[in-house]
Amino acid sequence: MVTTDLLIIGAGPTGLFTVFEAGLLKIKCHIIDALPQAGGQLQELYPKKPIFDIPGYPTINAGELVDNLMEQIKQFQPGFTLAETAETLTKIDDDWFEVVTNKGTVHRARAVAIAGGLGTFSPRKPEHLENLAKFEENGVEYFVKEPEHFRNKKVVIAGGGDSALDWSIFLSNVASEVTLIHRRNEFRGALDSVEKVQALKDAGKLKLITPAEVTSLHGDTHLESITVDAGGEIREIETDFFIPLFGLTPKLGDLANWGLEIEKNAIKVNNALDYQTNIEGVYAIGDINTYPGKLKLILCGFHEATLMCQSVYNRMNPGKKFVLKYTTVSGVDGFDGSRKEAEKAVVKKID
Repeated sequence: MVTTDLLIIGAGPTGLFTVFEAGLLKIKCHIIDALPQAGGQLQELYPKKPIFDIPGYPTINAGELVDNLMEQIKQFQPGFTLAETAETLTKIDDDWFEVVTNKGTVHRARAVAIAGGLGTFSPRKPEHLENLAKFEENGVEYFVKEPEHFRNKKVVIAGGGDSALDWSIFLSNVASEVTLIHRRNEFRGALDSVEKVQALKDAGKLKLITPAEVTSLHGDTHLESITVDAGGEIREIETDFFIPLFGLTPKLGDLANWGLEIEKNAIKVNNALDYQTNIEGVYAIGDINTYPGKLKLILCGFHEATLMCQSVYNRMNPGKKFVLKYTTVSGVDGFDGSRKEAEKAVVKKID
């Protein structure tokens, strides 16, 4: 049996950063994840995808971000239960929870943080394409895990969100030809990315077809071309790969049976205080939660994790006042000292 202070469900970026924030408060953590390695969908689906909205990094690959987070939390020695799914949650008493995985591993903790990202997920497929299954892994890809796989190849990307825009931009410097197709003239992705795509189109480095839709796939054993309906104009485009990026279909799985308040396949939390669910002592942070004004960004998950850890500290130490300090002053090892000592350290350093 695994016993810990805070049990984290999900080893994605939010779950990993939670270990750091909890470690500063001397809260011991253990993480459960269904995947065989830490990193969540960043590591499993697109480790080479560039991320642009992490503070201090103009750009960082998803896999590199995971590596950095793992290095950051190494000092706090978290435990991991990987390749197992959290199946049941039981509240033993006011102070302890028990979570059992699909392989029977028992975990007990003072608090539980659900940081499962999108939960279990599968790509949204263009089901109207009759022979789609024939070309899956033979020219049809739903994720870009290794960009070099598309080196000097003709690539068609379909979609109007951030993933479609980001990969179109990135692969324009890898593939011999990139064509972006979207059923509308307007895109849902970041304005900056839209402007970059337009600039690449103007420079002849990327082809853009809107409004349009892929209507059929052609080839013998491997994809060779696609048919596109562009507002009634039918075109056939030669291509080596077709990448439909229409998002992911999330499923909460066993979490849906835990008695949590669910809204639109996400867990409702109290964002005015500490991201606690309707079960006291159980929190939900990152993409898996919902509240008014919610933004599904890694940055927001980091913020939620920070505030949640303060609540867990208070739950574990009732009546004990926690004084917030800054790691720039106290470092990590000395984070549990007093503010007065920290202020002295500042004065001493300045002198």
